[in-house]
Amino acid sequence: MPSKLGKPTDQRMAMLKNQTSELLWFGRIETTVDRAKSVRSLAEKIITSAIRTYEDETTSTKNKVNLKGETVAVEFKADGPKKLAARRRMMAKLADLQETRRNKESKEAFKARIKDINHPLIEKIFNEYAPKYALRAKDKGQGGGYTRIVRLGRRRGDGAEMAVIELV
Repeated sequence: MPSKLGKPTDQRMAMLKNQTSELLWFGRIETTVDRAKSVRSLAEKIITSAIRTYEDETTSTKNKVNLKGETVAVEFKADGPKKLAARRRMMAKLADLQETRRNKESKEAFKARIKDINHPLIEKIFNEYAPKYALRAKDKGQGGGYTRIVRLGRRRGDGAEMAVIELV
């Protein structure tokens, strides 16, 4: 039976949602061992879902009329049904983290970089993590094991066992 972490269900789920989102966004977080184990379970399921569906895309061609009045064929890429369902499940389980401006990045460059991205964390999972871990699974012949928990010792004050959880 999984640990209840000493919190009511709504608070526990909100905490795990936020910590899982932070882990997938930054690649590592520091928390207690029990929380790290719960976060690992959620993160691994999300990454596995992304690996299974990231290649499911459909392309379609539509005719558009440009400013000169000419009809032009334009190709659109869209998520396939499995990828769309996985994307929606992830959106329900993760907090919607937004991209931040980098150091010395102009406002125009920032807006141009994030123009077509509605959910940066979900895009990062599908575009970075899924191909990376799919290749790793193919090379090693195993799935799973996307996270690592390193124990740090006891926290000063309450003596809670601390750990760093990070993506491999």
